[in-house]
Amino acid sequence: MYHYTLSQWIFFFYFYCFFGWCFESTYVSICQKKLVNRGFIRGPFLPLYGSGAIMMLLVSSPMKGNLVGIFIAGCLGATVLEYVTGVIMEALFKVRYWDYSHKKFNFRGQICLESSLCWGLLTILMTQFIHKPVESLAMMIPPRVLVLAVAVISVLFIADFVTSFQAAMDLRDILIKAEQARQELERLQKRLDVIIAVANNDREIKREKREERMEELASAIEDTFLQLRDAIPGSELLREKMEEIVELRDKFIGSRRVGEENQQSFIHSFFKRNLLKGNPTMTSHKFYDTLEELKKSASEYRKGKK
Repeated sequence: MYHYTLSQWIFFFYFYCFFGWCFESTYVSICQKKLVNRGFIRGPFLPLYGSGAIMMLLVSSPMKGNLVGIFIAGCLGATVLEYVTGVIMEALFKVRYWDYSHKKFNFRGQICLESSLCWGLLTILMTQFIHKPVESLAMMIPPRVLVLAVAVISVLFIADFVTSFQAAMDLRDILIKAEQARQELERLQKRLDVIIAVANNDREIKREKREERMEELASAIEDTFLQLRDAIPGSELLREKMEEIVELRDKFIGSRRVGEENQQSFIHSFFKRNLLKGNPTMTSHKFYDTLEELKKSASEYRKGKK
């Protein structure tokens, strides 16, 4: 079993957070063909790697000298950590920060065989080669200096994490509100269609096929309202329902406008905008369209600023 002080354990956590950030940012930057500051937080840290490294050290400790045991322990331990972290983050933020759905032998897109095998190999690499010089470095640093350094980094890390957490919660709220607005607009469209069908028994109002996208749906609602008003002005039902229709129309078109303003406010925030930039593989099954629109808006905003 490793015998380290609390400050040394925290030092190892931050070191491997930074190591993971260097590895992932380099890999993603090469794949994206542009520089990407990878990760949930904006600083050069990936907490999953720091947590994973600490977990690897703990689960592999009883297996010292047994590479097969270290590999299996690393595979199982890191895979469980990755799955639990992914499930919690998706439940909390409504998006996936990584998605293995396109990989073979994946489980609910949160983990996959390829990733698990890589975790096992990384555990061997870390415990047999990487950690030894890192351990020596930690032992060389005077205890008081190490405590001070860890304390300073902790303050910066926590501040960064809190800000990033709030940005992720803001993104979640935008996705939820956009989905609610879309559902309300669809409900309104159905109500208007029913009114048209009842009030216009002997006259057909031609309407083009409407897409499910919010902008097109809202436009279709406005068109339906105008067609209804112009086509059957003498309808008794129309006169009875006109006030309700106007109220619903104004309410939900206004709701859509507020939603657009909230999205623009999110995009204009450098910190929040970079949450999208730093996680290009972020996805959401339930809010896919809205999230992709936000990503596109963030990308266009950056191009427009250049």
